[in-house]
Amino acid sequence: MSTVTHTSGQKRPDVAPPGRPTGRRAEAAGNGIGGRIFNGFSHLFLAVWAIMVIYPLLWVVMSALKTDSEVIREPLSLIPESLQWDNFARAWTAGIDSFFLNTLLVLVFSVTLTMLLGSMAAYALARYEFPGNRLIYWMFLSGLTLPVYLAAVPLFKGVYNMNVVFPLLGPNKHLTLILVYVAWSLSFTVFFMHSFFRTLPNSIAEAAMVDGASHTRTFFSVMLPMAKPGLISIGIFNVLGQWNQWYLPTLLMQSVAGEPKHQVIAQGLIELSVNQGYKSDWSGLFAGVTMAMLPVLIVYVVFQRQVQSGLTAGVGK
Repeated sequence: MSTVTHTSGQKRPDVAPPGRPTGRRAEAAGNGIGGRIFNGFSHLFLAVWAIMVIYPLLWVVMSALKTDSEVIREPLSLIPESLQWDNFARAWTAGIDSFFLNTLLVLVFSVTLTMLLGSMAAYALARYEFPGNRLIYWMFLSGLTLPVYLAAVPLFKGVYNMNVVFPLLGPNKHLTLILVYVAWSLSFTVFFMHSFFRTLPNSIAEAAMVDGASHTRTFFSVMLPMAKPGLISIGIFNVLGQWNQWYLPTLLMQSVAGEPKHQVIAQGLIELSVNQGYKSDWSGLFAGVTMAMLPVLIVYVVFQRQVQSGLTAGVGK
C-alpha cells in the first residue's frame, strides 16, 4: 500500500471535469463558435445587400418589357404579362440612337487619351526622381479635392469664348467635351497608376535599358504591359464615370433647334423624360434606361477579375 504526500504549501492542480476542453482547446472552440456566428451574420448581410442592389436593376429591365398600363397598375411586379420587345425599338428611334453614338464617340477618345496621359505621368512620377517630383504629384492629388461644381462658372465662360480663337473648340463640340473629360479624370488616374507602377520590379526596366531600349520603348513595350491589371481597373472606372456623367455635358452641350443633336446618353434620357409632357411612355423610358445601363454592366462583368486583381495589386507599397 502506497501513499502520496504533498509538500506543505503546495496546491494540488485542479482537474478539469471530463468532456470539457481546457487551455488552448477551449480557446479554439470558443473562436470556432464565434467565427461561425460572425460568418453567418456576414453572409446574411451580403445577401441583403445583394438583394438591395440586384432588385432595382432587375426592376428596370423587367419594366422595360411591360406595357404602360402594367407599369402603372403593378409598378413593383417583376413578371410582365407578355414581353414587349418593341419598347426598345421605340426608344431607339425616339433619339436614343444618336445619344448612344455620341457617347461612344466621346468615350473612345476621352478614355484612351486619359489612360495614355495618366499612365505616362504616373510612370514618370513613380520611377524617376527629379526636382519637383512630389510637388507635381501633390498637384495632381489636389484635383481630387476640387468639386467640379466649383469650376462650373469659369469653365462655362472659357468654353463659350474659346471658339473665337480655336474654331474646333467651344460649346456643343465633341472635342471640347473630350478634353474636359480628360482633365476631370486625370487626377484619379495618376493617383491610381502611381501606386501601381511603384510595385513593379526595377530589375526588368533596368534589363531593358541594358539591352539598348530607350525610356519610351521601355515604357510602352515592357512596363505598360506589366501594368495591364491596373490599366483595366482604372479604365473601367473612367468608363463608368464618364458614361454616367451628366453635369458636364449639360453645362457644355446644349440642345439647339435645327441643329444635329450633340447630347450624350445621360442628357438623352432626361430629354426623353421631359419631352413626354402629358403623354406618358414609361415602358419606352425604361427601355432607354436599360440600353444605357447594359453596356457598362457587361463591361464590368467581363473584366471583374481584372478589376479585383488591379485594385489589390497596387497596395503592396
